Formats: sequence, structure tokens, C-alpha cells
Amino acid sequence: MAKRTIKPAQPKSSQVRIIGGLWRSRKVSVPQAPGLRPTPDRVRETLFNWLAPYVQGARVLDAYTGSGALFLEALSRGASSGVALDSNADATNNLRGNLALLACETAEVLRVDTLHYLSSEAEHGFDIVLLDPPFHQDLLLNSCELLECNNWLNPCAWIYTESEQAPSSLGVPHTWRLHREKHTGQVYYALWQKTS
Repeated sequence: MAKRTIKPAQPKSSQVRIIGGLWRSRKVSVPQAPGLRPTPDRVRETLFNWLAPYVQGARVLDAYTGSGALFLEALSRGASSGVALDSNADATNNLRGNLALLACETAEVLRVDTLHYLSSEAEHGFDIVLLDPPFHQDLLLNSCELLECNNWLNPCAWIYTESEQAPSSLGVPHTWRLHREKHTGQVYYALWQKTS
């Protein structure tokens, strides 16, 4: 009886659709990994409606990129450059592959611990920062404080947060003004602006 060769299981993946801009309607793959939850289409559309006047030419930091859906949306809509951070190798490799597929040369993807990365002083600030960390790990508030203390934010920068808590209870830096907020299911999402 012939031996059957068993192939190693490939990581499962799914797809998300880029909603607007240069790559509108393009579908890109996202890995399926524990805790990875791509921001739903409706939420991405709402966020980028809020950000529409500010994305063109912006420098974007996606601090917990995960699927990369928000990062790709920002680049598609005219952000001039971006840096995406994640500690998950599948996530960073997948995003690099998607950027290559889209022939995007203005983005950098780093496999790093975000809090460690933000602990150093920024060489250049960002105009838009996307903060969608894994829930229930106390990452959001620490990230907000490091962004503020280490000069990662340009004057009047916009900061997007997704959280399991209401924005009013997050305790973000006092220089951030809440611009818009919504919630869907058990997720709260909000847009803040640095005021000084």
C-alpha cells in the first residue's frame, strides 16, 4: 500500500475589499490568526469619510496593523507614505505581499513590538495614526501616552482608536480632542485630534 504524503497545513486566509481611492474594489488577502479582526467595511467607510479632507499627502502610522485593511485604505486614498507595525510574522508578511501586488513603494512594514518601537523618540512625526490593538491587553492607553510623549504626532495630527471601552473612559492625553465617535456591537471607534 502506497504511503500518502501529508502536506503541512497552510495558514488560512480570507479577503477584504479596499473601499475607495486608487485601489478601489481591489480584494487583498488577510491571514486568519487568533485575535486578528479586520475592521469591517462599514466602519472603514465611516472613518475615511471623517478623514477625507486630511488623508491626501498625509504620513500614516498603523501601530497594530493586523490585516492591514486600514493601512491599505489610507494609502489607496492618497496618503503620501506610511509605516505599519505588528509583532505577528504572518500579518507583516501578508501585508508586504499585498503592497508588492499593488506596486506600492511608499510604505514600510516592520515586524516589531509596538510599545517597544514607540518608546524611542520619533525622528519624524505622523499626520494620521491608526490604533487598533488586540483587546484586553492594556495596549491602547500605553500606546497613546508613548505617541504623545515621544513626538510621534505632528501638530493637529488625527488619531483613530478602536477599543472595547467607551472613548470617554479611555483616559487619552489631555491634548487630544474627541472629534467623532460611534460603536458597533461591542467595539467603540473614535477619531481624535491633537490640539497642541
